[in-house]
Amino acid sequence: MTGEKDIVFVVDDDLAVRESLKFSLELEGLIVRVCATGAELLRHADLPQARCLVLDAQMPLTDTFEIIDVLTTLRAGLPVILLTSRATAALRLRATAAGVRFILEKPLLDNSLLARIQDVLSDNRQAMPLPG
Repeated sequence: MTGEKDIVFVVDDDLAVRESLKFSLELEGLIVRVCATGAELLRHADLPQARCLVLDAQMPLTDTFEIIDVLTTLRAGLPVILLTSRATAALRLRATAAGVRFILEKPLLDNSLLARIQDVLSDNRQAMPLPG
């Protein structure tokens, strides 16, 4: 289903959310790295190989959109999936302006996150040049 370098990052301040998403996505064959903060994400050695970022919209110590801005500078084109418990119109507008690919509302009760990650990874493969 996925390529060897399909590294997905999950950034959420809630340990239970991080670990449950990591577990369920790894069951689907993805390589998952988890971080509690934006700073941890930006220092992570595997960030250059990331193919998708799943990011909590309401992190207490970090402005989610500052993380996205920094990532846009470091890794232009890294697809972001934003998770939120309140998808307000203002949040949707800001996310769209920041280039967020998808916004999903918590709780995630179906396979919507996996489906959106698969969409992102499929789009990435089509955009990647063929080796050789």
